[in-house]
Amino acid sequence: MAPTGTAAAPERCCPHEGPPGERATAGPDSYDCSGLTQYAYRSAGIELPHSSRGQSGMGTPVARADLQPGDPDLFYEPTSHVGIYVGHGQMVDAGSEETGVAQRSVDMEGHNLARRIA
Repeated sequence: MAPTGTAAAPERCCPHEGPPGERATAGPDSYDCSGLTQYAYRSAGIELPHSSRGQSGMGTPVARADLQPGDPDLFYEPTSHVGIYVGHGQMVDAGSEETGVAQRSVDMEGHNLARRIA
């Protein structure tokens, strides 16, 4: 059975790996980090703000050890980057115009917090 709700968010953004990361965009041709999470959650019927800082206040806090696929993983203080946890220590994010949308380790410098949005 295919995942539903927020657990389906990673599946909705993973097909978009590769498009360029571009500030202030929310797809489908390019994304910034919060635009990618906004797009993935919107496709699951959940509206998020187009701001990583705004997304950092959504849902409930989650310990890093308790991350589940679909949880937003947020970086820096104040929050200025977000990715979507996809499991096995990996997330999908829109890194920069150079890297575009890609899967990478959550063990990125600057980890701040994670949230569960249901």
